[in-house]
Order: sequence, then structure tokens, then C-alpha cells
Amino acid sequence: MKVVLHRRYRFSASHRLHQPGWSQQENQRVYGKCANEYGHGHNYVLDVGLTGPVDPATGMVTNLADLDAYIEREVLAEFDHVYLNEQVAAFRSLVPTAENMCRVLFERLRAYPHARLETVGLEETGANSFEYAGESRENA
Repeated sequence: MKVVLHRRYRFSASHRLHQPGWSQQENQRVYGKCANEYGHGHNYVLDVGLTGPVDPATGMVTNLADLDAYIEREVLAEFDHVYLNEQVAAFRSLVPTAENMCRVLFERLRAYPHARLETVGLEETGANSFEYAGESRENA
């Protein structure tokens, strides 16, 4: 029996989409208003998908209190109410697009010890959401 647990978390953060080596015009062409030099913010919804055996004693894939504490420590403590470009080390050299954020978040969460991380989803706006399932096993 395979059960997938999805748990959602919310955080707010700001960012600026731009490549430092590009001209302002090129950044504007590629990223539009998201290249604004003062940045902009989002209220993100993080969706974490985990699988594992259902514990016969608890009836759960994982204890949600354990998962919540892990997400708080590994993600929310560093990502909530910050300017991603400067306050999260990974984004000092990586454009903090939602696609890149999914990859960074997946790497941060893959070591969760009580279940297998399957996917990380990130809703950036009501119209934009992204999901990352890690590299294929052949490329890992």
C-alpha cells in the first residue's frame, strides 16, 4: 500500500529576479516587472509530499509534529519574512525563481528521516505553482 502525505506550509518572502551580468534592459526583457531593483514579495504556499509505510500502531506515514518541527527548522526559520537574494545563501548566486526555490527546498528536505520525500510544490501566486520531484535516479 502506497500512501502519499501532502502537508502545506505558508511563508512570505521578497526577491528580485535578475542576472547581475546582464544589462538592465535584458533583465527587464526576461523578467519583466520582477526585475524591479527594489524587489517584490509573495505569500508562498509550500507543499511537501512524502511517502512511507503506514505505521500499524499510529496509522500514519509520519508524525506530523516531527514533520512540522523539521520544516520549521529547515525552511521557515530561514525563508519566512526575508529578502531571499541576500538573506538565503543559496540565492546569492542563484536567481530565486520559484523553479529554483523548489530545487533548493527539495535538497534541504530530502534528509527528513521518517519518510521519503517525493515532491516539493511551491505556489507563488494564484496563477503560478511549481513542483519538483528531484533528479531521476539515473542522474542521481
